[in-house]
Amino acid sequence: MLGRTASSLYWMSRYVERAENMARLLEVGYRISLMPGAVEGHRDEWRSTLTSADCALAFDLKHPEPNSARVIDFLLFDESNPSSVKACLRTARNNGRAVRTALTRDVWETINATWNQLAQVKPASITAERLPEFLEWIRQRTMAFRGALLGTMLRNDTYYFSQLGNFIERADNTARILDVKYFILLPRPGDVGSELDMQQWAQILRSVSAHRAYRWFYRDSRYRPWLVSEFLILKEEMPRSLVFSAYWVNMALEGLANLYGKKYECHELAQETYSNLKSASMEQIFQSGLHEFLQDFMASNNKLSRVIGSTYNFP
Repeated sequence: MLGRTASSLYWMSRYVERAENMARLLEVGYRISLMPGAVEGHRDEWRSTLTSADCALAFDLKHPEPNSARVIDFLLFDESNPSSVKACLRTARNNGRAVRTALTRDVWETINATWNQLAQVKPASITAERLPEFLEWIRQRTMAFRGALLGTMLRNDTYYFSQLGNFIERADNTARILDVKYFILLPRPGDVGSELDMQQWAQILRSVSAHRAYRWFYRDSRYRPWLVSEFLILKEEMPRSLVFSAYWVNMALEGLANLYGKKYECHELAQETYSNLKSASMEQIFQSGLHEFLQDFMASNNKLSRVIGSTYNFP
């Protein structure tokens, strides 16, 4: 496969996943902003959302201070922000159009229809009251794209490059969502275990559609930081966990190795990441620092993305 074709497939899926995860990050910030009884000096959910999305610097260049209206517009509609939902879906559609003949009709029509509908939305119409409904629409449309891809694409290099983009991006965003709570929104030591603390952990689970799954898996109605972190990092049963994403990155790379008859450095890096997660324990992670662990994971995940690109000749 030509490098530019592989690149378009990889970034098409990656930007669709990023759009969904940007919606999830926004939902975390929005839900936490509505919670009563916030601790004085720790009510900075919009700043934390921007930091987690890696958009704080770009936002500060355009706006004086973060508030709900500015952050929502910047992360949803501002096309000067390459990670906004609108910019992501535009880029994903452009990449899909570049390789339209490699896609099934269902995949192309799903992403094209999503863009056309989004283009009709007036940013001023998305008030705080309408935000949850609109974020749900974004998630539903991105899941429709993923369903079309999984249900209609041949399991060949087109599929494998698409899966790589999807799970590299998902791993990055799950780590970012966890980091919002544990590092940026961390309450004062005396507030750990408080009602505010527990509600923030509950919102983190809801943002990755894992609220009920967590309670079913652990048979526990309380939100314990240790278990929530374990669920989102080390449990392969959870489809947005770091280890689940690492597993599917390896599966996609293995598919390419079988197809092309050769393995490269990126295969070794991906296997190392997966093996490290499989052998890790939450005791080790908490002892070394959860924030530090998440930052190291995101750095290694970004390195893996760069090595995959250089290996298969795309940026």
